[in-house]
Amino acid sequence: MNNLGIVHRNITRADKAAVDKLSRFGVATIHEAMGRVGLMKPYMRPIYNEARICGTAVTVLLQPGDNWMMHVAAEQLQPGDVVVAACTTDNADGFFGDLLATSFQARGAVGLIIDGGVRDVKDLTEMNFPVFSKAIHAKGTIKATLGSVNIPVVCAGAQVNPGDVVIADIDGVVVVPAAIAQKVADAAEAREANEGAKRAIFASGVLGLDYYKMREGLEKAGLRYVD
Repeated sequence: MNNLGIVHRNITRADKAAVDKLSRFGVATIHEAMGRVGLMKPYMRPIYNEARICGTAVTVLLQPGDNWMMHVAAEQLQPGDVVVAACTTDNADGFFGDLLATSFQARGAVGLIIDGGVRDVKDLTEMNFPVFSKAIHAKGTIKATLGSVNIPVVCAGAQVNPGDVVIADIDGVVVVPAAIAQKVADAAEAREANEGAKRAIFASGVLGLDYYKMREGLEKAGLRYVD
């Protein structure tokens, strides 16, 4: 089946309570809690350091150098959504800028993840509209070739289905499937509590070598201390 030229208007979004809970945790914690999966490629970076996103995915499949489908996607946005845009081939043109961001914000979008380029970064920063992208590129795009909205996409190496939870911060971008969002949120909470206890122990001066009982293993591996 040809997946181009399709807009799915009815998608099932992850449970709001699970999304809200996931928003309390960082990307690294969620990635670890989910079994060390779900990360996008590390070339995906925030356009400003304080950028942070947690929302349900409205997915977009773009054609290279063509942002037509970003405008189509805007109509499908609901409050709390994050647009996740992939491209049919490698492309870093500036698909997105301040005018589209204004439209997205008006619809309640909480950010954009795009495996491509963005521009108008100064304006986007002043708007406090978080974007994670592969590139910053002033090159403009056209509106001529159909892609799709709300189909499964692979964005920066990660599978994203419409309605999945996408969390992004300065450490990267992680995707949590909608069906396990609550389970992952609970696991992230437990992991955060455990790390808080460890932090207090390490702050007291205890070494990881002793806390994690590493010395015997290191000795067996052949580590030698030389004075």
